[in-house]
Amino acid sequence: MQNSSRLFAEGVCLALLVSAGAASAGRELRVCADPDNLPYSNDKREGFENKLVDVIAKDLHAKVKYTWIRQRRGFIRRTLTAKACDLLPGIPGGLENVLATKPYYRSTYVFVYRKGDGLELRSFDDPALRKLRIGLHAIAVEGANQPPAYALGRRGLAGNVVGFSMFGVEGVTNPQGRIIEAVANGDIDVAIVWGPFGGYFGKRQKKELSVVPVSPAVEPSGIPFAWDMAMGVKPGDTELKTKVEAILERRRKDVEKILDAYGIPMVRTEATPANAQAKN
Repeated sequence: MQNSSRLFAEGVCLALLVSAGAASAGRELRVCADPDNLPYSNDKREGFENKLVDVIAKDLHAKVKYTWIRQRRGFIRRTLTAKACDLLPGIPGGLENVLATKPYYRSTYVFVYRKGDGLELRSFDDPALRKLRIGLHAIAVEGANQPPAYALGRRGLAGNVVGFSMFGVEGVTNPQGRIIEAVANGDIDVAIVWGPFGGYFGKRQKKELSVVPVSPAVEPSGIPFAWDMAMGVKPGDTELKTKVEAILERRRKDVEKILDAYGIPMVRTEATPANAQAKN
């Protein structure tokens, strides 16, 4: 009787373990991301946000399931609001209709220009800009002009601007990187872009480029050029938010290693863990 009881107990324990393992193996982390938006993400999972999601999923013992949606107007509405996913990487801190984690890095707009051209751009007030062909990503995700466009316009430099679309067209991969290629090829003199685009694509050009943070970080008019970046979950999902925050903090060194490998220019603040500095 004792042997039978022991065998029964062992059998129950084994069944529970198998059941728990099956439940863990079947857990999904649903993520919404752009299928062609390096260095952030693509459908080959080559972006730094893809790598960060893998770090989070591993700690959660979950399998990642992607919903690929291009970042266009209404992106939040079509993703988190529509309950298409649980996690949305790479959102600005304070974004409406999203429950954001604590920031895990802070980046900045940058000047990108060819080394050896004699340029030392740091500010929108540099007189050299008046003689340069200046590349800008023409339209932001939600259809508004990006901060550099306003800064240049206030200084009467709109006529120097050459616009580059961030959106893909058939047969063109990495459209967001074409502006950096234009700098390397000499088609424009300088690009002013969001740091991750400048850092990532700048490292991949045959021509050596300088990637320099815009200074100051906030215009006298109040226009900011540096932003905290976080991850977003559905409003009310405080459990997942807390778990993701804890993982990003616990795996801080891994997070920073990934960001550094992709050339992401980062600025240090007390609120963000990443502490690398943007480099020339």
